[in-house]
Amino acid sequence: MAALFAFAAGLVFGVGLIVSGLTDPERVLGFLDLAGDWNPALAFVMGGAVLAASVGFAALRRRRASLSGEPMRWPQAARVDLRLAVGSLAFGVGWGLAGFCPGPALVAAAAGIADALIFVAAMAAGMAIYSAIQYLQRLPRPTRTS
Repeated sequence: MAALFAFAAGLVFGVGLIVSGLTDPERVLGFLDLAGDWNPALAFVMGGAVLAASVGFAALRRRRASLSGEPMRWPQAARVDLRLAVGSLAFGVGWGLAGFCPGPALVAAAAGIADALIFVAAMAAGMAIYSAIQYLQRLPRPTRTS
């Protein structure tokens, strides 16, 4: 049942990305171009999303379990740390350079858009490199004996 809810949520999210224009890098870059020919359309999309999410989160805070019966798991971190700041900066720079962020890139790649396919391949490579670094850091270090 949880997989069905996840699929439905992903489908609604993907359709929302297409309808809102977030899968079009030109529209995204137009929104990010504050000094040039700024396109404010995505500001309204994001504002509507934040409003809807705020209402949803406020309602969900009172629940102990999701609709699928899974326990509600809320983020535990309460402060901004270096990893969050660096990750946010990398996300913003990547979004500004490519006009894609992960969700819209996956939707656009599924539609066969070449730029999105390249972005998703680069994203997957970055995730693999990060995972490899994390794995290597967990390996026991050899000790020297003299």
